[in-house]
Amino acid sequence: MSAASSLQALAANIDAALPQTQCTRCGYPDCASYAQAIASEEASINQCPPGGQEGVRRLAAITGRLELPLNAENGMEAARTLAVIDEAWCIGCTLCIKACPTDAILGANKRMHTVIAEHCTGCELCIPVCPVDCIELVNASAEATGWSAWSTGQAEHARSRYGAHLLRTGRKANAPVRTTAQAPAEEAGAQADTPSTPATDKKATLAAILARAKAQRAGA
Repeated sequence: MSAASSLQALAANIDAALPQTQCTRCGYPDCASYAQAIASEEASINQCPPGGQEGVRRLAAITGRLELPLNAENGMEAARTLAVIDEAWCIGCTLCIKACPTDAILGANKRMHTVIAEHCTGCELCIPVCPVDCIELVNASAEATGWSAWSTGQAEHARSRYGAHLLRTGRKANAPVRTTAQAPAEEAGAQADTPSTPATDKKATLAAILARAKAQRAGA
């Protein structure tokens, strides 16, 4: 086996040991990118908060490296979370749909959105893009954390969802999640803006929606 093939095989084994949340907290665009960086010895094995310390232990066994404490700079090991949308405040902007790496959010332009629980990985990528702060994270695993709160089956499901997301959006694997997300899935009921829609019109529409949402909150 060539050096390149060996490297790819190692990266594949590492990727299989990651939780596939695609959360980017490791500092890489997705789990596959982080796995490739570990295999190339460009990244440490302790940068995945969703995998927790058990995840570090698994990566140490695969790579033959020394087990290290989870790097706090990437985040802390915690319970698995689930995104929940306050439908009363949702303005239907679709930004969360575009940010979700597993297409776990169901909705349409200017209509209420909701999260499909079994597809949500708790990646948190929908939180910062919501202009009205109507998304919160709830504990979905009680006191269980890391791999104790997640399973291989869930990881494989998330990997499959992310792969479908990449194919549908026309993005290549390892492309940045935050900056190149395209139109949401048709099966999610999402409606993409047409290419002919002027950018100024989009901004004006979003500004008007935000103004109405703020006025509604002020009245409440």
